[in-house]
Formats: sequence, structure tokens, C-alpha cells
Amino acid sequence: MSLIGKKVQDFKAQAYHGGDFKEVTLDSIKGKWSVFFFYPADFTFVCPTELGDLADNYAKFKEEGAEIYSVSTDTHFVHKAWADASETINKIQYPMIGDPTGALARQFDVMIEEEGLALRGTFIVSPEGEIKAYEVHDAGVGRNAEELLRKVQACKFVHEHGDQVCPAKWTPGAETLVPSLDLVGKL
Repeated sequence: MSLIGKKVQDFKAQAYHGGDFKEVTLDSIKGKWSVFFFYPADFTFVCPTELGDLADNYAKFKEEGAEIYSVSTDTHFVHKAWADASETINKIQYPMIGDPTGALARQFDVMIEEEGLALRGTFIVSPEGEIKAYEVHDAGVGRNAEELLRKVQACKFVHEHGDQVCPAKWTPGAETLVPSLDLVGKL
């Protein structure tokens, strides 16, 4: 069953953010675009490459009014230790949510129960708390922050211009489509 259109349910989690521990809740994400970026575990191999890529592109997400929340089943204490130990992770400016009970991973249907870890799941959530796009990868397949940013931009555009849709490879400023009978079979 698809998660598109599903509303994020109430949650409360601790995050490592800005050198401090902060609580993140459903109310924290409402009113802005959010990206939940699940990954298997701290101190691993592919994960720091992805989180570093997000950190390098974080300002672009903020320009779009989107907040990134990286999430693993580690605790927020482990996130801090990882930031202290790794130059790549230390440059992260977005909240790193600890999900040691797997509650968020289960809510987003990315929990690997037998391992206690999350799959690589990326979820774009509207300001109303509704999942608008998602992608789930096997643990060995890393993601691309620039492509994720393009998807956030497309979700925002469609949300703001309900009569238009974004074709393949659409980027801001490119031509969009207005679905109509006249387009059927012509593209």
C-alpha cells in the first residue's frame, strides 16, 4: 500500500542539532516542507557520504523552505559522538533524530525488524504533514541530494500550482504541463 497522502502521526523524538539536544515533534514539522532521511546506522560506510552530501546542499533546501531530518535507530547521544569523531558529520547543520525504539522507522514503513535498523528511506512531507513523495533503497545504494532537492522543488510547485504538473527532469523555471484532453497522445 502506498504511503502517498498519508499524514505523519504524532511523534516525539530527541535530535542532535546545533551542538545541543532538542526535541522534535509533529508540531515542529508543521508549516514547512520537511525531508525525513532515514539511514541504517551511524559509524558506517555509505551513510556518511549521503549525510555529507545533504550537508553540502543544506543551504539550497533551506532556500526552498525545507528542513531536513536525518533519522537512524541510533540515539541522539550516538549522533553527537559521531559528529565529534567525524569531520563529515560535524559539518551537519540539520537535526539528526535518534529513533532507538524504531517508532519513526515503523511509522514510515522502513524498519528492518530483524536487524533493528532502518532502510534508506527518503520522504518529502508537505507543510500540512502529508507525504508527497518517497523513495526507499536497499542499504547498499546511496542517494543524491541534488536529485532530492529537485523533487522537493517539484512537490512544492505542484502543491502551489494544482492545475500544473512537472514532467521528467523538470527544474524550477522549466516548462510545466496543464493536463487536458488536448495533450493525450501528443507527448
